[in-house]
Amino acid sequence: MAVPVLFLDVDGPLVPFGATVVTHPGGYPTFPPAPPHDHPLLARVDPSIGPRLLAMRCELVWATTWMGEANECVAPRLGLPPLPFVDWPPPTEEEAFDERAGLHWKTRALSAWAAGRRFAWVDDEITDIDRRWMSAHHPEPTLLHRVDPRLGLRGADLTALEAWLTEDVPV
Repeated sequence: MAVPVLFLDVDGPLVPFGATVVTHPGGYPTFPPAPPHDHPLLARVDPSIGPRLLAMRCELVWATTWMGEANECVAPRLGLPPLPFVDWPPPTEEEAFDERAGLHWKTRALSAWAAGRRFAWVDDEITDIDRRWMSAHHPEPTLLHRVDPRLGLRGADLTALEAWLTEDVPV
């Protein structure tokens, strides 16, 4: 049996944004080194997250509009090797209808990419509509874990992912 997949979004979970002076009075913490040509928001990627992600019993996959660029810009900051990524297919009429009904545009594609495997998805735009759709259409257990984009992926999020990935479910 295959190990579960952990789909990772970048903007929001790994690159937090949108905080106010109330949530981050001193601004976002930044982590060096940041090469001069890097986008300044990449300095917000917390390198301590990488080892925890690598230690998880799963296949890490980028689920971001960054696609392969995440391997060039984000993975090195986290100490991750190049990861597979979802190459988003062109939207279909059905997906356009789904989006108008509130289903995230990634939902169907991630279910298809997982090809029946158990998976967790980390994103800042997940809703209950996505959870209901996945429950009705994906044959294996899924964890759709929403991260607050103002805070990014934190220790409690990682602990929840680790716990779900190690549940007593055959893999």
